[in-house]
Amino acid sequence: MAKEKRENIMLVCTETGDINYYTSRSKLTPKLELKKYNPRLRRRTIHKEKRRK
Repeated sequence: MAKEKRENIMLVCTETGDINYYTSRSKLTPKLELKKYNPRLRRRTIHKEKRRK
């Protein structure tokens, strides 16, 4: 089997701990930290990467 070059991840809000987004990234890049919209707070917050099981 060939190794996969991408992995699926979840983006978790740092303020509420909610999982709001799912995406994939290359295994070679550093961990993601993006400013995304949080519907519960109704504003943009920082979301950090968490691995999907």
